[in-house]
This record gives sequence, structure tokens and C-alpha cells, in this order.
Amino acid sequence: MFPSTSSDADRESWPDGPRPGPAAPTRGQPPAPRTGPAGTDGERRERGGPRRARRAGEPARRSEDEVDEPEEEVVPPVEVRRPLALTIAGFAALLGLGLVLGAQTSGPGNRLPFAFVIFGVQLLFILAWTMAMRPPAVLLVAGVSAVVAAGVDVAAVQTDVAGLAPLGYLAVGGFLAAVLGQLVRRVDRARVTDSLGATLLIVVGVVAFGTLIVLSRIPAGTQAIMVCLTASGVALTVARLTDAVLPWPRLAPQVPRGAAGVVAGAMVGTLVSAVLGSYLVAPFTPTRAAVLGLVAAVTAVLSDLAVGYAEAGRMMAGELPTMWVARHMQGPLGGFALAAPAAYAMCMLFL
Repeated sequence: MFPSTSSDADRESWPDGPRPGPAAPTRGQPPAPRTGPAGTDGERRERGGPRRARRAGEPARRSEDEVDEPEEEVVPPVEVRRPLALTIAGFAALLGLGLVLGAQTSGPGNRLPFAFVIFGVQLLFILAWTMAMRPPAVLLVAGVSAVVAAGVDVAAVQTDVAGLAPLGYLAVGGFLAAVLGQLVRRVDRARVTDSLGATLLIVVGVVAFGTLIVLSRIPAGTQAIMVCLTASGVALTVARLTDAVLPWPRLAPQVPRGAAGVVAGAMVGTLVSAVLGSYLVAPFTPTRAAVLGLVAAVTAVLSDLAVGYAEAGRMMAGELPTMWVARHMQGPLGGFALAAPAAYAMCMLFL
């Protein structure tokens, strides 16, 4: 039975020849495969899955090569202010000169003048570092550090045997007192964990200056102070002067310092210490003085550079700067504070 069709009048007459179009496949044989571009079926198989219909307003899918990579944010470098670099260089030179001349006033049974010089430098250190790092209970930390500074100077002058043990006890006691004072206040208790590093640095830096008084009581200690602190002062001054003229290559975009200043400062400081060693008496020689000066100079310039990185980190974290003068005194003071125990260690181990 076939479905009904239209009348014969509506049908078109076929030509006498064969019917156009492809021949029907032979019964019992499968139809011939499709012919077309060779890569069409392969590409469809590789896609693996049905195609999702694109919604209205949705951008067309692009290939992996056309996907735009996220652009890196370009951070503009911090401007190097030449007057500021020159001012810091002058402060480093004056600080080193004051410490060296103060060490020359020290003699057997006459350590008080040098102790007063050291105490003044310790107060400057406390002021600069507390204002820059701003730990919780700033006044408490500053007051405890000042008491520790006075105790360290008295212990370094009055002890029968010159040694670092009394200074270590005072450092531990001062740190614990500052931390406990922060724990007492409920407002500062939440930040006491974050402020442990800042409090420790301030207390240890104050105690580090006291090692110079102990070193002045050791044979050849005053000469070691002169060599090491001269090398440190020259290194810090040359490094800052070089930054004012040629701050290149920049160590970091956020830090206004150059590698040329750090290297030049360490080299010139070592050279000056070697020249001083040629004029000093035994056990100093130019070689020994150069080794002492190299350690002190490298320690000072790296400490000054680390202070710059710490300041840049605080600025990037959104902390508002306080007390412009104190913040820029922090670098040279930190450099001399770290060079003092280095001078003591080299004098005890190398001379």
C-alpha cells in the first residue's frame, strides 16, 4: 500500500533516458563512505564532545594562540633625591668621626668620656628606630631601651673583667621587660606578636653600641675601633655619595639605592683601613687592618641597605611615614650598630 498521491495530471513526465541522480546502492551492500575533506572527521573526533550553543551576547570562542596574556603591572622606580643622599652621607661621616674621636679619649681608668659619647649615640638610635618601626607602646619600648643603654654603659665601664656576659644579661632582661609591658595593655596585646622583631632589634642595637666600650678596655682594642669604625664611616659616606651621582644599577624599583654605591663604599672603606694599618703598631699590619676593615665596611653598607628595603616594605604596606629626620638617620645608625660587634669579634679572633 502506498500513500495517496496527487493526480496524474500534476505529475511531471520523465524523460526517456535514465533517471538523474546517484544510483541506489545494491541491496545487501553498505552505502559508500562519505567523501569530503580529509581533516573534517578527524577534527570532529579530536574535539571530543558535543558543541555548546553560544548564548546571545557571549563572545565567540578564540583559539589558545589568540588568548591575551595578562599584562604585568609596571612599577615606576622611586626617584633618587640627591640632596637627601648628600645629607645622609654627611650624617654618616659626622657620626663615624665622633665615634672614632670618642674612642681616642678612652684610657686606663678613664672610660667615662667615651661612655657618654656612646650613650648619646644610643639615644639617637632609640629615637630613630622607634619612630621608624613604631612598635606597640612606643614610649614604653623607648624608655626600657634607654634604661638598658644606661645599664650597659655602666656595666661595660665598672666590671672588673671586660666581657660581654653582663651586656647579654641586660639585653635579655630589657627585651622581656619591653614585651611584658606591651602585654599588660589590652590595646597593644593584639599586636605584640608582630612587634617582637622590632622590639628585639631596638634592644639589641642599643646593646651592640656598648661593645665598643668593652673593646676599648682590651689591648689593641682602641686601634681596632679606629680601623673598623673609620672603614664603616667611609663606606657609608661613599655609598651615599655614589647614590647621589650614579644610582646604577638599581637594586629594586622601590629602593632608591644603586649597586655601584654599595660596592664602591665597601672597596674604599677597605682601602682606607689598609692605609691606616700601615701607620699603626703591632699587632696591626696593612693586611690585618684590611681584613678588619673589609668585614666592618661590608657589614655597615649591607645593614644600611637592609634598612632601605625595610622602609620600602613599610611604605608598600600602606604605613604612613613619621618623623622624616629620624627615619633617614636609621640607616647609618644601624650600620654602625652592626659594625661594633663585628669589630669586637674580629679583634678577638683575628688579632
